[in-house]
Amino acid sequence: MKAYLLTIFLLAASFNIVNAQYSLFVKDDKYRLEQLPTVAKEKQLSKYDFSKLFTYTDNSSVYGFIGSNYQRIRIKFISVTKDSLMQDTYNVYGKSMVKGNIDEFNGTIVITKIFKQKAMSYGVDDEYKNKGFKGEFILSGFYILAENKEQNHTGIFKGTFRSAFYLDRKNIVHYDDIDNDSDGYTNNLFAGNWTDYKTQLSKKCNWGDYRIPDSGDLDVGAGDFSPDEKYVKYGWQAIRNNKWWK
Repeated sequence: MKAYLLTIFLLAASFNIVNAQYSLFVKDDKYRLEQLPTVAKEKQLSKYDFSKLFTYTDNSSVYGFIGSNYQRIRIKFISVTKDSLMQDTYNVYGKSMVKGNIDEFNGTIVITKIFKQKAMSYGVDDEYKNKGFKGEFILSGFYILAENKEQNHTGIFKGTFRSAFYLDRKNIVHYDDIDNDSDGYTNNLFAGNWTDYKTQLSKKCNWGDYRIPDSGDLDVGAGDFSPDEKYVKYGWQAIRNNKWWK
């Protein structure tokens, strides 16, 4: 019970710390998103399981950085499950890798807001126009992921996330890849910080599917992610990789 209460406390503290980062995800969408009323949001949280959204994308297309020099970090969510007691909460197990150092982490993703896009996209040449889809939506909230203290160079990830999904005609949740052929397409955006257990040194740490949020001049790609030449030496020599977490 004490561990459970501690988790709740840490999550609340995390939300207060990173809440200001939320504007990073919605500032470009304020004219095309509408927040669901509380009743509608609670209904969706109780009715649907969003866990598959976070593990949908092949890890070779999940890019991330840590620190001011944009050192590459790899993040893999191995298991995401909906909490049995809190309908807005998802329990996460995964691994991170920086410079060949691999660490396990356990943590929590908490959904605080759900938005509906005012106008739905139907993909290239309107290929989804007659599919009867119910709409496109955005989940947002915060996360805290704690690495194993017994492993090397470990700490805690805290920040804000944004994930997109759509509902088909049968009200089944799908990862929103309708516009995945468009330049700059991205999903599952995570923005925050990593803090070292021992030194309490905190570093900016962001990752996402296909693109990285708030990545400064790291990404110079037009259609796809491509690191600037000056950052290649910081782990970007080979963008794609095998199943490093196994």
